Amino acid sequence: MTLLNKLKFPLFLTLLLIPFQLFATETVGTHEPLDLTSSPIGYIALVIFMIAYIFVMAEEYTHLRKSKPVIFAAGIIWAMIGWVYANHGMSELAEYAVRHNLLEYSELMLFLLVAMTYINGMEERRVFDALRSWLIRKGFSFRQLFWLTGILAFFISPIADNLTTALLMCAVVLAVGGTNARFVSIACINIVVAANAGGAFSPFGDITTLMVWQKGMVEFWGFFALFIPSVVNFVVPAAIMHFAIPDEKPQSSDEVVEMKRGAKRIIGLFLLTIATAVSFHNFLGLPPVIGMLTGLSYLQFLGYYLKKTKAKCLAREQALNKDGDNNEVGQFVAFDVFVPIAKAEWDTLLFFYGVVLCVGGLGFLGYLSMASELMYTQWGATSANIAVGVLSAIVDNIPVMFAVLTMNPEMSTGQWLLVTMTAGVGGSLLSIGSAAGVALMGQARGQYTFFGHLKWAPVIALGYIASIMTHMWVNSAMF
Repeated sequence: MTLLNKLKFPLFLTLLLIPFQLFATETVGTHEPLDLTSSPIGYIALVIFMIAYIFVMAEEYTHLRKSKPVIFAAGIIWAMIGWVYANHGMSELAEYAVRHNLLEYSELMLFLLVAMTYINGMEERRVFDALRSWLIRKGFSFRQLFWLTGILAFFISPIADNLTTALLMCAVVLAVGGTNARFVSIACINIVVAANAGGAFSPFGDITTLMVWQKGMVEFWGFFALFIPSVVNFVVPAAIMHFAIPDEKPQSSDEVVEMKRGAKRIIGLFLLTIATAVSFHNFLGLPPVIGMLTGLSYLQFLGYYLKKTKAKCLAREQALNKDGDNNEVGQFVAFDVFVPIAKAEWDTLLFFYGVVLCVGGLGFLGYLSMASELMYTQWGATSANIAVGVLSAIVDNIPVMFAVLTMNPEMSTGQWLLVTMTAGVGGSLLSIGSAAGVALMGQARGQYTFFGHLKWAPVIALGYIASIMTHMWVNSAMF
């Protein structure tokens, strides 16, 4: 008997018992969570999280991947919580709380995994390389390129993530104006601002907007009310920086990059996957992640089709090109969906796990209730949400937004949209405030720097303030 056959019955029994185990966790007694904010355990948990986050912020210098310290911190924090609750005979309450956090993470992780797989698939099919070569061939001036890369970053980031978008546009800037350090520096700042602003008005544009949508705080189409404020956030600093760009025309290139077979179909299937996720949520009342995973099967079937028809298409192409060069043959590489899955940003996904569990643990200890009381009761929702954006320039916006969602303050749709926007675009204030900024400091090392970005921080802050005022004016009916 094989190992698989031996395991069949235990696995079947486990699957049968899972619903009853989940039901048991939902029928926890009427115990209230303990307030441990003034206890040694609470203080130790805070210190552990702070130390872990210092390591996250120092990743560029220590080269220690950011997922490692937060995963370790999450384990220690929940171990301490489990020990305290076990001593009080309330283990079930702690178990239910950690399962709740784990479920929230699982939904977002699988959603992001599918999105990353599609983006990696498009990259493997050379979609982004083809776009980059087209821009370089056109021979735009520095100022035209400044606006084009910014506008493209603004409109691509709502579909792709802001990190991929920023890296793509930065590659264009470096290829065309790599010798002009002034142009590269300002163009990179513009790309970071544009990518973060573009991600703010789409549920798919940033992890923070995705979190807000999946939590049900704002409906899918509700995010597009942030389009005009996001445009203002991008255009105001860009219009000022425009005059600092050299009024010159760089040398163009004749490089031509052809997309591989199936590239356009992957783009179409990605849009269909987004539509599926929205439909599952809006019309069927199911979590969007179910629609996204269904969309992953579209890509799997396309990979199967490309594999099965590769030989026929290759033979036809070779016959057509038998008297000429055979450069097109390389476009018929088979597509394996598990290659882009393997290339997903696993460090980011695991970092997200650590953050969700750490923040969830601190919330269970009682600290988020304290923060909510201070920010949303004493300061007021508007002041608190503006402060969240400023904070996200220093601390990653993922834990900040997850903390706000865990606090779950009573707010209007307009306020939820405000905090969604500020958490997304606030990271543009500093180069270390967003994944796009950190990535570009590495890609354009020596040309796009922390202090180079900081020099333009007042201009970016002007766009930040203008976008908030625009939102409160244009969407006043939502407050």
